[in-house]
Amino acid sequence: MRRLAGRRTILAAVLAIAAVGAHAAQAAATPRRDTGSGASTGGGTSTDIDFEATPVDYHSWTSHFDWRLGTHGGTGPVHSGRPGVLLDHPAGSTEYTDPHTRTTATWEYATWTSPVRSLSFGATELIASWNASTPEGTWIQAELCGEYSDGSPTPWYVMGRWASGDGDIKRTSVDGQGDGRSAISTDTFAIGKPTSGLRLGSYRLKLTFFRRPGTHLTPVVWRIGAMASAIPDRFTVPASAPGEASGVELSVPRYSQELHKGQCPEYDNGGEAWCSPTSSQMVIEYWGRGPTRAELGWVNPSSTDPQVVQAARYTYDYQYQGCGNWPFNAAYAATYHDMEGVITRLHSLRDVEHLIRHGIPVITSQSFLASELHGAGYGTAGHLMCVIGFTRNGDVIANDPASRDDAAVRRVYKRREFENIWLRTKRHDAKGKVASGSGGVVYVYWPADVSPEQRHALQAVGIR
Repeated sequence: MRRLAGRRTILAAVLAIAAVGAHAAQAAATPRRDTGSGASTGGGTSTDIDFEATPVDYHSWTSHFDWRLGTHGGTGPVHSGRPGVLLDHPAGSTEYTDPHTRTTATWEYATWTSPVRSLSFGATELIASWNASTPEGTWIQAELCGEYSDGSPTPWYVMGRWASGDGDIKRTSVDGQGDGRSAISTDTFAIGKPTSGLRLGSYRLKLTFFRRPGTHLTPVVWRIGAMASAIPDRFTVPASAPGEASGVELSVPRYSQELHKGQCPEYDNGGEAWCSPTSSQMVIEYWGRGPTRAELGWVNPSSTDPQVVQAARYTYDYQYQGCGNWPFNAAYAATYHDMEGVITRLHSLRDVEHLIRHGIPVITSQSFLASELHGAGYGTAGHLMCVIGFTRNGDVIANDPASRDDAAVRRVYKRREFENIWLRTKRHDAKGKVASGSGGVVYVYWPADVSPEQRHALQAVGIR
């Protein structure tokens, strides 16, 4: 019903089962955390969480200096305004057959490849995300190549073929990628057998820019990054004490996915499965952005909250057949003026509090039984909601799109219940079988011109 990812959930469950006993192996394999690695340094936030046991490294390339560091194959830096990289001159041309339309077209292309990012720990998962503009007649592909802890390379994996529109190609993840040691599940790289001790030690990201031949069109990418992590196998996590955001609530718009049941069934059977784009739209509008009336002209005029329908269409992954592709949601948010968006993991609600205290809402991913989250009234194999604040006693105030209408979206959930279901990697489903949890996955969106204090708050939780 309120699902996040069919194929991602299936693979994650398999990996979780295979990872029984991996906690001890990970503890032995993980060196001391390098606070300069891009992982959260705590910044006065999650002081009661053992960071060394839950290593996370989010790293991105965003500055003029970053873009110069990469290897250019026909690409070049944006010379003014917001730093970025674009197609300067084609390195060649290629044919691409869209698997969802069966249309074959020729495209000019150019590439940018990041420097090697060495990790201070051995990672078991990685999720890439990007912020880009793709005018009509252009699109991009993001890829990952890494080195295992035994020194051997991974294949080049496609992490997404993406365009902000859907007229040139259908944005898509790519199934069937793996080498028997790691695999891609929709948007997530994962080591197939963590108990073997195999880990990801470093990686590179590659962008390919495509445009119609003979034109001067170009995509522009402002941010490309990845969150690498090694979250141990766990059913429960330590409880964090309420902190700096107790009593703080942000004025985030409220939208219900349930109002869109049956609308646009071509996008994952309508609003019943639109928790991710609905949550994204709430935060986009919190920052004062959103689609124009002209951009909403294709939506049935009788639709309530047509901007939610817009978000569903433009986050839809045609391979996954859903709107819950995590990087596609961050990329959609960043199509609005000077917006940035990343996918990462946080260590505890203390990290979330630090962002809320500085005016930055956080979208969280979680799976639970109805009995595990009092006040929700439903269970789910995967669901997104937006944390907008905390009560005075530290309980979570969330805009939960799985609500009967917009007025019912604001919910208060018990802190301990919410934190555990969000941070765990393993759980028992309604049949008592071992299933997966997100391990603290979040979407974080913000404008490029945030205040210095907000920028420091992002840096304190590892987002640069």
